[in-house]
Amino acid sequence: MDIEMCNNNDEKDSVFLEGGLGMERRRQRGFTLIELMVVVIIIGLLAAFVAPKIFHRVGESRITAAKNQMASLEDALDMFYVDTGRYPTTEEGMAALNNKPETINHWKGPYLKKKLPKDPWGNDFVYKCPGGEGRDYDIICYGADGQEGGEGDNADINSWE
Repeated sequence: MDIEMCNNNDEKDSVFLEGGLGMERRRQRGFTLIELMVVVIIIGLLAAFVAPKIFHRVGESRITAAKNQMASLEDALDMFYVDTGRYPTTEEGMAALNNKPETINHWKGPYLKKKLPKDPWGNDFVYKCPGGEGRDYDIICYGADGQEGGEGDNADINSWE
């Protein structure tokens, strides 16, 4: 039995058998299930290695944003001091940067362009005047958990550090 292969341009392989009988078989295009599974596994492995690094960067960026906000608040507090001769008391709080306290005569605010910001986690900054250890004031951000103390993203961020 002689078998002759003929390659046509219409993507069919024709097999002609001796005696004139012919069978056609279509060529299948695409990926096998195993090939697709290998690709999915590789993508999963890449995501497993990359995702933790990305989420770690998000936490770092929030800490940096909190420090930058605290620096802006410190500048506003210093302008308040230059105009009034003192820092806002703990009772007046940093709201005195935007709203004139009744007991101040030489207030030239508002000292912030916008309303008093919240920390990157949506919590209020803590303001104490006088500050600890002889500092004029302290500004504290309690981190992601909004509670004093903690580690990592939950760690406190202090203006004097």
